[in-house]
Amino acid sequence: MSCSDRWLALSIGNSRLHWAAFSGNDLQQTWDTPHLSAADVQQLIATQFTKSAFHPSLHDNADGAHMPLWIASVVSQQSLLWQKYDAATFITLEQVPLAGLYPTLGIDRAIAALGAIAIVGRPVLVIDAGTALTFTGVDGARLIGGAILPGLGLQFQTLQQATAALPNALPAALPASEERVAPQLLPPRWALNTTDAIASGIIYTLVAGLQAFVNDWWQQFPASPVLLTGGDRDRLYAYLTATMPAMASKLTVEPQLIFWGMRSVRGESLKAES
Repeated sequence: MSCSDRWLALSIGNSRLHWAAFSGNDLQQTWDTPHLSAADVQQLIATQFTKSAFHPSLHDNADGAHMPLWIASVVSQQSLLWQKYDAATFITLEQVPLAGLYPTLGIDRAIAALGAIAIVGRPVLVIDAGTALTFTGVDGARLIGGAILPGLGLQFQTLQQATAALPNALPAALPASEERVAPQLLPPRWALNTTDAIASGIIYTLVAGLQAFVNDWWQQFPASPVLLTGGDRDRLYAYLTATMPAMASKLTVEPQLIFWGMRSVRGESLKAES
């Protein structure tokens, strides 16, 4: 692929920025960064993303052409920083070809559902384990609906911040090679210390809620795939595998749903322009 085929996808989440470099329809690399300052964004635009500290895969983008940047954002303050970049395209709900999308639906949920449709078809249920834990169900070309609750990390942080003496008891993550299959991630259900008691209350309640939503979805759509994505996807998959392995074995962990959805939106936009 030539440099002219290259483009970037940026998903602006509540906690981090999620980046992907594409060559045409081929996903080359993904990486995450913290939210950027205005000065950081200005420097990236001025250097055409070749700033050495940004990402090595983009160092050869020095031909003077503006790198196309497709953005899906749930954080308006971060979006505003890119408004003056003339090669930026901001994806909106109007560009997502699904019926039943309501005005306050998060663009990340809509695009992740579109990405799930692109790789497994429909109906499909997407569970996004990010700062918020969301359920988004799609059948045919229509949104069925969903739910939102605080994500795993946020539940631990909130309990710590809202109480005088409770610690942040989120269990330490294991290496990625071990995370999905490690039952030792689970705390004792009937705990004998405060840290384990917090972990038990949050984790086992969350797992039970996941089971309830997934089983209800399967009652309506028995053959439907269920995809798990988001930053805590592997940790939640490990909890589900340890507590209800039969159900977990039917789930698919797919970290790049948002980028598959952004690729679909871009493809439809390019078709419309040609």
